[in-house]
Amino acid sequence: MEYTNATGHIYDIQGYAVHDGPGIRTTVYTKGCPLRCLWCHSPESQRHEFELGCLPIKCLGTDVCEDACINACPVGAITKKAPERALGRDDMIQKVAIDREKCTGCLKCTEVCLPKSLYAAGWDTTVDEVFARVIKDRGFFQNGGGITISGGEAMAQFDFTFNLAKKLKDSGIHICLDTTGFAPEELFGRILPYIDLFLYDIKHMDSQMHKNLTGVGNELILSNARFLAERGGALQIRVPVIPKLTDKQSNLLATAEFCASLGDAVKLVQLLPYHKTGRMKYERIGWTYKLTNVEPPDDEFMQKTLELFQGAGLNCQLY
Repeated sequence: MEYTNATGHIYDIQGYAVHDGPGIRTTVYTKGCPLRCLWCHSPESQRHEFELGCLPIKCLGTDVCEDACINACPVGAITKKAPERALGRDDMIQKVAIDREKCTGCLKCTEVCLPKSLYAAGWDTTVDEVFARVIKDRGFFQNGGGITISGGEAMAQFDFTFNLAKKLKDSGIHICLDTTGFAPEELFGRILPYIDLFLYDIKHMDSQMHKNLTGVGNELILSNARFLAERGGALQIRVPVIPKLTDKQSNLLATAEFCASLGDAVKLVQLLPYHKTGRMKYERIGWTYKLTNVEPPDDEFMQKTLELFQGAGLNCQLY
């Protein structure tokens, strides 16, 4: 099958993934997303541009590297923190501080940081490079697994995602596309023949509320779900359950009814209870997490929500 060795921006490739579609999978995470979900657990996926990440626990102290990162920064965005006790030692060290307002994202500091306390969130790659990496995991896919192309929003880098899907399809590997559904219908029509299963997000049924929560309305998302269902696409719909934001009974019922209206195209509905595990990622890239006062839904509520979706005739499970 002909394809183009397109270049893309990604921020991770994870093997042995068990929550990104059926079976054991390898997931390719593309960078860039048109949505800004308040609960996003991968903020490094949102911007298309590469970003400066920082893991302070890895910093060995500026004296060890002779201020290499400080000297590498052309705008003076890297400075020293106040002395603190070194982990597991009695001496004091000075770790780095980042002035995010000064930082231009040149990432020169990451090139000299030996312990990788400072790192680039994302890198350039090609279809062939990704294929060479993921094909190594093929032995894990024998019991229904495969490759998942995720994000960010993989459809936002359509040329890369489309050609990667074509390359993978030619190898006989099961392919999932994890998508928000927010992309032109024409692009979904083009990629449909190469995707075995769409992991498709339905975040809120009210368009204005959807815009408040994600930055965009839901009309295109819902119409694309109908489009894929009508044209033989297989959907595994994911529904985030966020207390005070998406968990009203009226919204959950409307979501269940919409999923049921798509008929046999919906193979599974997964309910995704809100969790806090992504909060530390915001600190790494210098962002502020906005849902600090939100707690995960309790098990009783999630069980009732599961029963609501099952009552609509849907094959549904808790994520």
